[in-house]
Amino acid sequence: MYLAVSLPFLNEIVALFFVSVVIAYFSYRLKLVPIAGFLIAGVVIGPNALGLVKDQTLVDMLAEIGIILLLFTIGIEFSLDKLSKIKNAIVFGGGMQILFTLSAITGIFILMDVSWQAAVYTGCLVALSSTAIILGLLSEQGKTDTPVGRLSLAILIFQDLAIIAMVLFVPILSGQSDSLIDVFIVLGKAILLIAVVLLLARKVVPWFLEKVAQTRRQELFLLSVMAICFGTAALTNLADVSLALGAFLAGLVVSESHYSDHALSEILPLKTIFNAVFFVSVGMLLDLSYVLEYPLLILGISASILFLKFFFTTGSLMILGYPIRISAASGLILSQIGEFSFVLERSGRVAGLTPGGYGEVGSQLFIAVSVLLMLLSPGLLGISDKLGELLARSPLGKIGRKATKESDESEQTHLEDHVILIGYGPAGRNLARVFKDTGIPFVVIEMNPEPIKEMRDNNIPVVFGDATRTPILEHANIRRAKLCVIAINDPKSNPTIIKLARYLNPTLQVIVRTRYLSEVGILEEAGADKVVPEEMETTVQLFSTVLSAYRISGEEIQRYVNELRNEDYQILRGSMSEAHLMVLKGLDEEGLHTRACMVKSDSLAAGKSLADLRLRNEFNITVLTVNSEGKNIGNPSGDYVLKPGDRIVMMGDASKFAEAGVLFRDSSNPDELAAT
Repeated sequence: MYLAVSLPFLNEIVALFFVSVVIAYFSYRLKLVPIAGFLIAGVVIGPNALGLVKDQTLVDMLAEIGIILLLFTIGIEFSLDKLSKIKNAIVFGGGMQILFTLSAITGIFILMDVSWQAAVYTGCLVALSSTAIILGLLSEQGKTDTPVGRLSLAILIFQDLAIIAMVLFVPILSGQSDSLIDVFIVLGKAILLIAVVLLLARKVVPWFLEKVAQTRRQELFLLSVMAICFGTAALTNLADVSLALGAFLAGLVVSESHYSDHALSEILPLKTIFNAVFFVSVGMLLDLSYVLEYPLLILGISASILFLKFFFTTGSLMILGYPIRISAASGLILSQIGEFSFVLERSGRVAGLTPGGYGEVGSQLFIAVSVLLMLLSPGLLGISDKLGELLARSPLGKIGRKATKESDESEQTHLEDHVILIGYGPAGRNLARVFKDTGIPFVVIEMNPEPIKEMRDNNIPVVFGDATRTPILEHANIRRAKLCVIAINDPKSNPTIIKLARYLNPTLQVIVRTRYLSEVGILEEAGADKVVPEEMETTVQLFSTVLSAYRISGEEIQRYVNELRNEDYQILRGSMSEAHLMVLKGLDEEGLHTRACMVKSDSLAAGKSLADLRLRNEFNITVLTVNSEGKNIGNPSGDYVLKPGDRIVMMGDASKFAEAGVLFRDSSNPDELAAT
């Protein structure tokens, strides 16, 4: 007998996700970021509009999970070493930003005859920025590890620490408590907890994850990562410390492991789901009747807060010596009000405090202004760099003595014009040794944990993870890569890797190893430029194809191949003491900076002339040759119209090829492929 089980919240969850998908889809069509769509969806389905979702508690619980997962992934991306480089920005920059903003808002409201308690409380609400939105947007645009991204993170980390003291200070402001002892006790717990987490990050967790990874069970690895994430967050909660701070610390713990990249790729799908719920929950708080009643007041308050936060954040960073270009960009990004302000607002409401001391009107004005500034955040990020550059050309550009060399270090050390070698089996190991001896830049992606330590000991750059996942390929900087060599024998995964790599970088040349001739057609159909069968000959042909891509002459390549075959592949089989035979004289800058790609029928380039594409003017890319129907056209004129199937050879910087990739991407592929 079948017993039906009633789930009272199921209909609300269905309504939440269905409406979110629909509105997010139209936001995508209108070129709006998904965050804006989720905020709008929350307004539509909330109790103050259609009322499709009435259980705000359920949504808040799901949203809290989204915040935990977001902060956890950000922690993974920022290692302890990276954070140590911005410790001054965290302590002094974040401290000054909070102090200046809090003092200004408090002073303004006191002049308006608002009690000092309500004024200080309102200043705390305004001083906080949105960790979820800012770090989410920076991550989407690949700007997390830029100088602006790191300084923004520094300010946000201090704000997340400050919210602990602010929440504890609310009862004192409301007159419910007269003691500061509780504040210092919780702060002491937070400091002790951070010390314990740092110890675990260095000693325990890397060892634990290595043991789990050696089982090669993906479900066990994912469960272990989730246990670390929520376990650390739970410990911080027991210590009355912010859940978000605990999640961020958990991410830092995992970041010290060799397997952090794989952990990130495993948890991203979960983060995406729950993070969307968070933004929906924020939109649900807004009552549209107040927006219609006070539109000009809301716009005026929003503009004032934006200006004040931009001014004080920029000034705080400039006091530390950062140049106006970076300081202003960070200041503009941090100009909205954050999600933790809603946590503080709820604590104040329970204690009898409201924004500005204006009761329900003050609360709704605060929510309306916050949602509006959140909606503006993607646009603010989009113009932040331009504003920074504009101010840098003004007299303010001479202020700021701190050199940006250290800040730009990570950007300068990123691989480009390199080979991504997938697999470190016999063929992959041989190729890696040859690449290293010949000076060809490369990075290895490997799923087997056993060779990881060997590669790191030999200074071979390696990413542990599944190459069918977008984050893993992006960590290998695929958008600036020249070649992708797939040296694994996995008939199921290889077509997926080829399609995903081709989507992420349409100018990439993909070379695949396969054991069987029957698989050649399938791999070529997936988008491989060259498929090489057979075991030992695979290494020779892969090597030959790579050298050809780096503009080594055909005669020189053939000489190397003949030497390999005449010696019965001894150079590849045994010691590399004879590797001097592989030293290349033809490897130069011109060879490194070339790309070759085929024009797809559904790409933007198909049917367009070279002049229409503006490759030279907008991307500083030079077209060297076009191969059309077997004929080579050298230095083609601007009026040459590209046809589907044409193979175009270009020269330019790796960063410009990454920008121009949209012109050659096959638009028939679903955009969701990038979220794999």
